[in-house]
Amino acid sequence: MERNRIIQVNEKVPMGQLIPLSLQHMFAMFGASVLVPILFGINPAAVLLMNGIGTLFFIFVTKGKAPAYLGSSFAFLGPALYIIANYGGGLEGFSYAQGGFVIVGLGGCILAAIIYKFGSNWIHVVLPPAAMGPVVALIGLSLAGTAAEMAGLKAADGAADFVIEPVNLTIFVVTLGVAAFGSVLFKKFFAVIPILIAVVTGYVTAAICGVLDFTAVEQAKWFSLPQFQIAKFDITAILIMLPVLLVIVTEHIGHQVVASKVVGKDLVKDPGLHRSLFADNFSTAVSGFVGAVPTTTYSENLGVMAVTKVYSVYVIAGAAILSIAFSFIGKMSALIMTMPGPVIGGISFLLYGMIGANGVRILVDAKVDYGKSRNLVLTSIILVTGLSGVKISLGNVELEGMVLAAMVGMVLSICFAILDKLRLTNDQE
Repeated sequence: MERNRIIQVNEKVPMGQLIPLSLQHMFAMFGASVLVPILFGINPAAVLLMNGIGTLFFIFVTKGKAPAYLGSSFAFLGPALYIIANYGGGLEGFSYAQGGFVIVGLGGCILAAIIYKFGSNWIHVVLPPAAMGPVVALIGLSLAGTAAEMAGLKAADGAADFVIEPVNLTIFVVTLGVAAFGSVLFKKFFAVIPILIAVVTGYVTAAICGVLDFTAVEQAKWFSLPQFQIAKFDITAILIMLPVLLVIVTEHIGHQVVASKVVGKDLVKDPGLHRSLFADNFSTAVSGFVGAVPTTTYSENLGVMAVTKVYSVYVIAGAAILSIAFSFIGKMSALIMTMPGPVIGGISFLLYGMIGANGVRILVDAKVDYGKSRNLVLTSIILVTGLSGVKISLGNVELEGMVLAAMVGMVLSICFAILDKLRLTNDQE
């Protein structure tokens, strides 16, 4: 396999290459995806299972035309943690949060049906290139701090007396260095698995540094069944969760635009935004109903595709099948969970940056004219809104970062479109 050869979306990959390529995608999503259930206090095995099933369902609904991995969504964290705390805590409180997941997911499915009926051309009105470019860039840039925090190079919010541990820095530098230089220097098949090689190298470095603890692996069973529980529905909990629908729809559109730029095809038109949005949200509803967490297309996996130029849905499907298999292998799940933060942080550092760069690419490809005040204003306000740390609360949902910036950009774009119509009407009179 040559370095510059692009593996297209519908292209099959030989089995000897499929497994490491799929492992690469699974490791890319793993750290973030299992973090969500850990924060909710539930077993990650069920989440790995439903992420895999959701991804296969997404590939089926989108007719194998949209490569995307469905991992755990962070958008629901705020309202879900609030519901858990106020509805008995633990698994009891989580069951009411599940009800909210289900309703939000079904709401997204309804929106997908509306898009199917009326089309998606409105996206170019509410998010023209001068707005979409910075919004997409913010998807990666707003996560940069998270990558540094996972790597142990930045204090968590509110932490005092923070000191960077030399061992964390060493593991981070080795992982990032192998990923970055490997993406440029590796030859033949190694050229398409630099992320996987970086993960393995970082893990070995962590083992040499003596920071790994295999106690959980030794105690885990070889075979274990994921734990499930049925959702409970409460109107108040549902209303608390409902505003997240705005967040996940904005996030989904941004991810599909990024994926379109990465693979060189307009996925919003074919297979269609209605298909991808329906699959994403139906997966969220089903996952929530059985006791897992909401799903979303993952920036990490988009970053892997951008680095490797391997877009094959067969590789994504392979990662989904591995995730399903690992959900039943107790020792394997426990082993993967020993992956240290500096390794995940080192990989994320590069992948999030690639997403940010794709936002810039949208501006370049669209040849956005910044001699026009409108384009300059749109991009400027969106970037400052997204990076300023401004937060707006809607009930128990906080809008900030990329989501808030996208909504501000939409409002501005619609206002400019209305002004254009009014100006055109006046000129015709």
